[in-house]
Amino acid sequence: MSREVKLSRVRNELDELDYPVERSAAAAAVDDVTLLLADGEVNFAAVVRDTASDTFESAADLEAELHNALPRAAVGEPFQSEGEG
Repeated sequence: MSREVKLSRVRNELDELDYPVERSAAAAAVDDVTLLLADGEVNFAAVVRDTASDTFESAADLEAELHNALPRAAVGEPFQSEGEG
């Protein structure tokens, strides 16, 4: 069953993984998750596969790489806030 997760809530999904984790294992773990972005949606695993590192030491490391792999518009217009996001 596919799940949907807002980008602002992505850390909850990442905290479920056992670290250190390889990129391929992390992608497999979130393959059924749709990541809801400010400008649409994307398969969570596809974004994980687009990260630069082969291994992540923590959820914080993976989250930082995810934000680097997403287009800038994924979080909304610069300098705009939608409250809780």
